[in-house]
Amino acid sequence: MRASLAALLLALGLHQAAAQPLLAGYHESWAEQRVATPEATRLARLPAAFDLVFLAFARPDARYRGDFDLRGTGLGFPFDGHFARDAVRALRRRHPAVKLLLSVGGATYADWSVLEAGALARLVVDLELDGLDVDFEPGFPGCRADAAGQVACASDARFIAVVRALRQALPRPWLLAVAGWSVGAYGEGEWREAQPRGRYTGLALGLLRSPLAAEIDLLSIMAYDAGTRLDPAQAFAAYRARFAGRLLLGFSVQDMAGLVPAARLERARTLAAAMARPDAGVMLYSLQMTHPQDRPGETHRAALARALCGGLGRGGCDGPLP
Repeated sequence: MRASLAALLLALGLHQAAAQPLLAGYHESWAEQRVATPEATRLARLPAAFDLVFLAFARPDARYRGDFDLRGTGLGFPFDGHFARDAVRALRRRHPAVKLLLSVGGATYADWSVLEAGALARLVVDLELDGLDVDFEPGFPGCRADAAGQVACASDARFIAVVRALRQALPRPWLLAVAGWSVGAYGEGEWREAQPRGRYTGLALGLLRSPLAAEIDLLSIMAYDAGTRLDPAQAFAAYRARFAGRLLLGFSVQDMAGLVPAARLERARTLAAAMARPDAGVMLYSLQMTHPQDRPGETHRAALARALCGGLGRGGCDGPLP
C-alpha cells in the first residue's frame, strides 16, 4: 500500500504533496454549453485550487474507435472530442499541475456486464487525460456477512475484474481511482454494526482485501446521499483501516444530512480540516451542481468549494466556479 501512495505522488507530479492534501471535483460533461472556443468552456475555466478533476461520466460499454466522435461514450459534452481535448489543453495551460481522470459508471451507467476497457483507454489517450476513475454502483450487489462476520458480495468478482481490466488497459504511470460507496467499508470488525446499513454495506471490502487493491492510486468516498445517520468521519476511518493509499472524503452540493446552508458550510469546513494531511483530501460532487437555495451571484457549490478549500488550509480558494 505504501508503494501505491508513492506511485500516486510521483504520477501526480505534486512536489508538495507531502505537505498538501488534495482537492478534487467532478465535472459534469452534460453541464457544458456550446461556446465559440475551447478556452470558453467551463472545464477550461476551472479554478487553480483543484488538483484533480473527474470528467463524468463515460459508459462502461463505451463505443469509441479513436475518431474523436463522443456519441457512443456516454459523455454529455455538446461538442466533439477535438473540442473537448482542446478544452483540456486550455485548462492545462492555465494550471499545468492539474490532473484529469475519465470517470466511468456512476448511477446512470450501472450496467457493467460489458466492459470496453480498450475503448475507454483510447478515449483517455485521445483526450489527453491522466487516467480513469471507476464509479461502480451495481443495482443489486448482494452483500452478506457469513457466520465468521466477513462480508462477501455477489458483485465482488465483477468489481475486481473491472479494476483489473482497466489497470491492464492503462498501466502505471496512468492513474487509477475508485469511488467508494459511503458505507462500502462497513459491515466487518469495528464497523460491523455501523449505521446506516443497506444493500451497499461492505461493497468495497472484497476489492480492498484483494491484491488488486495495490493497483489503486486513489480512493474517494461518496460520503453523502446516505441520510442523517451517516458519520462521514466514521466512514473515512473504516476505509482507512482497509486502504493505505490516498483517501479523499467526498461531499455533495445537494446533500449534507439535512443541515441549513450555513451549518452545512461549517460542517464541511470542519470535516475538511480533519482531512488536511498528506495521505488525504476532499472531493466535491459536483463542480456544476445546483442547489435549491442558490441565490443570484452566490451559488452553494461555490461557497462549498471555498469552505472545503479553506478547511484544507489551501490558498487560492476564492477563484470562481464557472
